Amino acid sequence: MTSQSLNAVLLRDRIQLLAQQAGVQHWDLGAACSDDCSVQVDRGEAKQLKASQRSSITVRVWNSDGLVGITSTTDLSDGGLQQALDGARQASQYGNPDDVPQFSPLATAPLPELNRPLKSRQGILPLLARLRDAEADLLGRHPAIQTVPYNGMAESLSTSLYLNSDGAVRTMERTQASLYLYARAEEHGRKPRSSGAVRLALGSDELDIPGCIKEAAERTVSHLGYQPIETGIYRVCFTPEAFLSLLGAFSSMFSARAVLDGVSLSNRDSIGDSLAVPYLSLYDDGLHPGHLSAAPFDGEGTPTQKLCLIEAGKLRNFLHSEATARSFGVQPTGHAGLGAKVSVGPDWFVVQTSEGISSGSALNHTTCTDPFVLIEDLSALHAGVKATQGSFSLPFDGWLVKGGERISVEAATVAGDIRSLMNSIVHLEQDLEITTRGVAPHVWVDGLSITGEA
Repeated sequence: MTSQSLNAVLLRDRIQLLAQQAGVQHWDLGAACSDDCSVQVDRGEAKQLKASQRSSITVRVWNSDGLVGITSTTDLSDGGLQQALDGARQASQYGNPDDVPQFSPLATAPLPELNRPLKSRQGILPLLARLRDAEADLLGRHPAIQTVPYNGMAESLSTSLYLNSDGAVRTMERTQASLYLYARAEEHGRKPRSSGAVRLALGSDELDIPGCIKEAAERTVSHLGYQPIETGIYRVCFTPEAFLSLLGAFSSMFSARAVLDGVSLSNRDSIGDSLAVPYLSLYDDGLHPGHLSAAPFDGEGTPTQKLCLIEAGKLRNFLHSEATARSFGVQPTGHAGLGAKVSVGPDWFVVQTSEGISSGSALNHTTCTDPFVLIEDLSALHAGVKATQGSFSLPFDGWLVKGGERISVEAATVAGDIRSLMNSIVHLEQDLEITTRGVAPHVWVDGLSITGEA
């Protein structure tokens, strides 16, 4: 199955006919497919060249008792679809009667406009040539940069769709390209230091290759003069990307699915509770212009929307699927996957200062002369975060800043509790930065525990 082979209306009509022949009245289908190509290099030589076609089709069927069964396939022939319908119908006999998803009431509502024009793809050989040049440029930026061990350039064309027996037809097609350069610098008698940069675009011709090379070189070189840091309590400034990665690790506090499953810091009655300082507001905006992977609908066909999660420090909304929204007596928010038990997750966080509310501080990471720690990147989020407890202990890359001078931290971890951190924020800088994770300013936090290398 290729992106071009998916004609949503014809596919819906075929499935409807097959379902009627099989005695299935209630069904839906979600599909995603992509044509991808990617390249990697090693000192000018091709390390990996890869092209692939991927597809994933999920079919759900409700039986006469209202229970749902689910199956997956990659076969869009009549025989393949008939087999999928039969498999899902058989699986429905074992459906969970206590958790039965239904069609989203918004699956046929108008979709928002999304300006993401399709871009032409270059193919493997042009990508390889451009990545070779980028690697050579990066290697020449500083004598200590010896290798670029992790690098890649890729482009893809993908299609997503959602169909159901009530007449919903959702489909979208998009292109995307990416570049990452992760350099390694070595000096005699010193530990190797690494850092990198990433760029995304709708097409490979639009990738900011010079900017990616410049950022990767500057970040890598800035960590050469590393020194150990003393264990203690510090004022910390998180870069936008670092703060968004930490917030994402605790996104279950905003998920209604996690609330119902009892694996969230929040509960059913948490709406209106104070989660952060009053000058912080948080939105999930899957339609933001900076979100290149934006989709106009979720896995259940619900339109994507901008949703306020935290307003002036208080929790305002949860992320919902159809099932969780029904349980809470609200509308789905467009954050669902597709399955027998539907997952719920954020799209694109936007952190900003609450309208009309100021921290009263003028802190700025480029001009502050008082000592602080600037955290650039957090590691081991999968292991160092206990999302259901709120605690974290994470290795980080960053600098100890004294009198405006940055000293790279050799090795250290930052630890704390996300609830305490959100209420210990002392300032959000004015400038918002678009990252690959979302939008945020530099965020200042007081009283974080940092443990240096013993």
